[in-house]
Amino acid sequence: MADQTVRLPDRAVEARLARLDEVLAGLESAPGPVAREALESVTLLTEVYGEALARVLDLADERLRERLAEDELLGHLLVLHAVHPEPAERRAARAVERLRPAVRERGGDLEWAGVEGRTARVRVSAGGGCGSGCGSGSADVTEAVRAAVLAAAPELETMEPVVAERRAAPAFVPLTTLKRRTAPQPQPQPQPQPQEAR
Repeated sequence: MADQTVRLPDRAVEARLARLDEVLAGLESAPGPVAREALESVTLLTEVYGEALARVLDLADERLRERLAEDELLGHLLVLHAVHPEPAERRAARAVERLRPAVRERGGDLEWAGVEGRTARVRVSAGGGCGSGCGSGSADVTEAVRAAVLAAAPELETMEPVVAERRAAPAFVPLTTLKRRTAPQPQPQPQPQPQEAR
């Protein structure tokens, strides 16, 4: 009989993670030794799973490491267990690039500007295509970028938006102006001196 492992769809994973947060919050606020032991069990299990993930990465070649890191759920687990193969700056930059198409659809843009200390910096421009809600739209974009960057790279403490400078359009120079300019006159060449007969 063939083994058919059923994979959870993303929504089911998200629902389980939300429920796990609720259960853990309940355990943290519950008094008594049973709650403390339950939390200790979760901590120990998390440490063992983290070690297992680290060993998988040790055995994986470069391409498999990349594929594991690109999977959203696995990527979050690798970050959670501090074994992600990519540096925080690269993960944060990739999170910005993933959001960029959606922001561009709304007339804005994003550009990764690097890390200073433990602060991610992202150039955010709202663009000219928004209606009356530009201010709140820009704040929404900034908040979405902040959440994505810090989820991808929790080692960073914050995300600071850098307002993209509006660049002036290049000055238009009419072609007729260029044609009116006088071309440099050729310099007269010195004439050879006739040699005296001897």
